[in-house]
Amino acid sequence: MALGLAGIAGLLLVWELVTRTGIIDPRFLPPASEVLVRFASMLRDLQFWREVGETMTSWAIGLAIAVVAGTIAGFAIGSSRFLERATRSTIEFLRPIPSVALIPLAVLLFGTKMQSSLLLIVYASFWQVLIQVIYGTLDVDPVANETARSYRLGRLQRIRHVVWPTTLPYLITGIRLAASVALILAITAELIIGTPGLGKAISDSQSGGDVVGVYAYILATGLIGVLVNLVARLVERRTLAWHTSIRSELAL
Repeated sequence: MALGLAGIAGLLLVWELVTRTGIIDPRFLPPASEVLVRFASMLRDLQFWREVGETMTSWAIGLAIAVVAGTIAGFAIGSSRFLERATRSTIEFLRPIPSVALIPLAVLLFGTKMQSSLLLIVYASFWQVLIQVIYGTLDVDPVANETARSYRLGRLQRIRHVVWPTTLPYLITGIRLAASVALILAITAELIIGTPGLGKAISDSQSGGDVVGVYAYILATGLIGVLVNLVARLVERRTLAWHTSIRSELAL
């Protein structure tokens, strides 16, 4: 923790020096002190919190849809060798398509409404969850599965006692990755499409020539990203406290 804070302080110091000494033109990179002052003033602005709320609403709804859809589809595909082989090529074809390539389609369908952001968020986040759940389901120990069958456990009982414990770490990893991807796409959609939120605020500041405001909003999005990652890691540790990977990590 102390080293992390020292690293941030060092970065801010270097940022301040390169602008104050003229190494980088302050018109393009304002001093860190000015950006921090603007950011502090934004924290007292109700409009800023409305923009944060709009971004986080899109993020939360899109992430929830992606997690539910990815989990259900992942279990279905991973539980069937036939479905896994039949969908493998389709998944590998669709997964690499950048979500930003869907922006024209999103604008055509929904204009600048929140639904445009949700389309991009869900598409990008869905694959993170789906792939992890498929891998987790396929990783189930066949010996454990056959042992459960020999004890005449039903399908739901096998899912609960054998498949679910194996897949859960993969699912949590997928959710953590999807959370970061969803935030990136939420801000990207606002920035390019113009849906309300922090991304649109960055675009408006840039259009108005408010360079300090642009960096202040970028700082805000970065801090939100760090917070999202910290929360995801906390949930992962609490949920998987029994797992060997988390126990060994906590023991370090």
